[in-house]
Amino acid sequence: MTMNQPLHGRAKAWRLAAIGAVMLAAGAGFAYSAGWLGQSALTPQRIIDTFEAQAGHYPGYRKNHAKGLCVSGYFQASGQAASLSTARAFTQAHVPVTGRLAIGGANPFAPDTGIPVRSLAIELATDDGQVWRTGMNNPPVLAVSTAEAFYEQVLANTPDPATRKPDPAKVQAFFAAHPESAAFRQWAASYKPSDSFANTQYHSINAFKLIDHDGHAHPVRWQLEPLTPYTALPAKVDDPLFLQHDLRRRLALGPLRWTLRLVLAEPDDAIDDPAKPWPASRRSVNAGTLVLEQVDAPEQGACRDLNFDPLILPHGIEPSADPILAARSAAYSESFNRRSRESLSTGARP
Repeated sequence: MTMNQPLHGRAKAWRLAAIGAVMLAAGAGFAYSAGWLGQSALTPQRIIDTFEAQAGHYPGYRKNHAKGLCVSGYFQASGQAASLSTARAFTQAHVPVTGRLAIGGANPFAPDTGIPVRSLAIELATDDGQVWRTGMNNPPVLAVSTAEAFYEQVLANTPDPATRKPDPAKVQAFFAAHPESAAFRQWAASYKPSDSFANTQYHSINAFKLIDHDGHAHPVRWQLEPLTPYTALPAKVDDPLFLQHDLRRRLALGPLRWTLRLVLAEPDDAIDDPAKPWPASRRSVNAGTLVLEQVDAPEQGACRDLNFDPLILPHGIEPSADPILAARSAAYSESFNRRSRESLSTGARP
């Protein structure tokens, strides 16, 4: 399949809908923050209400990536990124890490392998008092890049009351009308899930800027590349906690590792558009190794009360002008505040 070929068939449409609906939450609040819907038509609070209406309301849980595990470990810098950024994380030999591995969606009781989107969010706390938080997903790009397209995708993924699934015809019509979704469609069509969180690659999706000692900016996207070999997910999985059980088993045998790779943009690359991929030939830097050593109980541990806001950045890393970054920050804040209130009032575990 080439990048500009549409997807056909109900199965493929449902697959796109499943992935696209989850990834929409990465841009929750986008339409409002862009201002095109007016001052009162849509707010971050209202857009999260819409997601909950579509996917279900689970008090006290995160409003996306609701099902996950807290993990901990450290980051070991290679030193190779020190010339690109003053961020201490790129030179400190051992940076404590608190993280969370999760699947997409608002249902904390969904089967692990029933959701195609996986995420890894981490917080790096360096010895200079700086904090870096980043939330990464397995898709390398989003399907849309404008407020109008975002809102259209929300509507296209509204579940049909009869089937409780998005209408495949509406999903196909949306993607046919949005050629900018070609890279996302290609990824979704060729995606072959692995059998573990440990051998999944995770992407920042949005671009950021590394600031060097002379104040020069270096636009980058980053990705975590697993050092655990890929193995395909079995065709049939009966265990609803398959990925969580697998993670515990692997960590009982030893730490898990990923390479943090910084991919550097060229002048013609789209810095502020998360729907546009960069060529695979772009120069990259091995910034170091993420090592996960321990898993906590589901939703318990140090990650429970962390808001993995992608705009919590240390000195030496700045956001790009991608509007979805600001929208993600607003949505994460609303989700955190809402689940905190719900936990206090209902006793549900976040």
